[in-house]
Amino acid sequence: MSSSDRGSSASNLRVEKHEVDDGRLTVAVLTIDDPARLNAMGRAFWPELRAALTALETDGRTRAVIITGAGTKAFSAGGDIASFAELTDVTAKRAFQQDCMRSFAAVEESPLPVIAAVNGYAMGGGCELALACDVVVASDTAVFGMPESAVGLVPGFGVLRAPSVIGRHWTKLLMFSGERVDAATAMQIGLVQKVVPAAELMDTAHRMAGRIAGMAPLALATGKNLVNRGVDRGEWDHSTAALTTLHGTADAAEGIAAFVGKRAPRFEGR
Repeated sequence: MSSSDRGSSASNLRVEKHEVDDGRLTVAVLTIDDPARLNAMGRAFWPELRAALTALETDGRTRAVIITGAGTKAFSAGGDIASFAELTDVTAKRAFQQDCMRSFAAVEESPLPVIAAVNGYAMGGGCELALACDVVVASDTAVFGMPESAVGLVPGFGVLRAPSVIGRHWTKLLMFSGERVDAATAMQIGLVQKVVPAAELMDTAHRMAGRIAGMAPLALATGKNLVNRGVDRGEWDHSTAALTTLHGTADAAEGIAAFVGKRAPRFEGR
């Protein structure tokens, strides 16, 4: 049994609750629901994600969360790059970076276990969102990458968290070259914990979430917190400042314009 709630504002985040344990508890599914744009995440997505998690954490019944993308082509192709051009001043650029960071932190620090069910492309912010989750289950068609350098940027959360997940050198390779990795490679390097046929992805995620839901919630929250104690939180301001600076460069403006215009960028290092 499931129920859904979608806000009246322009939202591409759909929330469903599925009953488990004979209806006593629920597993929540958060679906990035804009398949026509490969589930790109616009500026409204980030506060909506935080609000959804807060509501689930306090409803008294939800014991696990699954994040996935609508359709079969993408978990999320990342941030809505075209909208970056609307960030016209330093204050807006900094506020946007902080908003994204707060949302990744909300996933990473939630007392609820969060499973990423990755179907298709997980690029840029989509890959970073998977990094923020506790467990990643991927379809055999999943593809991961952090291609922000192609538009004059870097993955602000990814460069902080990926080194502890996949190592410094893999992080640099993905960040420097925009190289994509398939699901099998992603599992080998530690980004993914389980790969299944695409048709089995959501059933696998639901079975995993159902098992988790039956465990003691305080023990899971405490265990998650202890595992995360080794993760340095102090570098976020540094990353936000660096990304804000990059957003103001001529190269970033060129990269975004080239992306929107569907042409190759010409970067000049300024």
